[in-house]
Amino acid sequence: MKSILIVEDEEAIARVLSAYLKKAGFHVTRAADGRAALEAFEVSPPALILLDIMLPNMDGFELLGLIREKSSCPVIMLTARDGINDRLAGLDGGADDYMSKPFIPEEVVARVNAVLRRPSQWSDGSRKRHFGSLFIDFSARSLFLNGAEVSLSPRDMSVMLFLAERPNQIYTREQLIEQVWEMDYEGSDRAVDLSIKRLRQALSHWPADEGEIRTLRGTGYQLWTT
Repeated sequence: MKSILIVEDEEAIARVLSAYLKKAGFHVTRAADGRAALEAFEVSPPALILLDIMLPNMDGFELLGLIREKSSCPVIMLTARDGINDRLAGLDGGADDYMSKPFIPEEVVARVNAVLRRPSQWSDGSRKRHFGSLFIDFSARSLFLNGAEVSLSPRDMSVMLFLAERPNQIYTREQLIEQVWEMDYEGSDRAVDLSIKRLRQALSHWPADEGEIRTLRGTGYQLWTT
């Protein structure tokens, strides 16, 4: 049974989400503030976190940053703040999805299932590849640069693996959304740009003569390798 950590200070919302997720077969843990959530995460890392932004003691953005320093655990942000800047801040910080309040509990459960399905959508589960000092194990969904493991969020890892499986091929934002974010994704295609930005930061020490993620202006992105 997969565990979901709900980080929400509004008791009524947390109770409803917990009931629907339990009905869907998940084990649920709840935390009403950022510090309690971090403690719960460290004691027993969940399969996914539902994270509100407006929290006592520590807001959701700060908590997301601390989690991303330690783990690639999927995070879906839940918030009454629906501005584009908040959405981009969450996605840029490594969130895997973003839902605005009020929301339909059944949709939250559907989004949770969709995010948890993403890691195994397309990987063939067997291949390993070297791109110079960059090593990728597709079956383990792990990435190593100069022998050190590179930590990525599940979605960023999916983008990286998709491109690495098809080096030197060019993909538009729409194609990446369809293949990695799924057909029913309703967010901005800016999420692709932010994912690519984070990947480039994570691979900043990868020698340019071995490969790089390139932007083809007006066309899309490719993992270029020699």
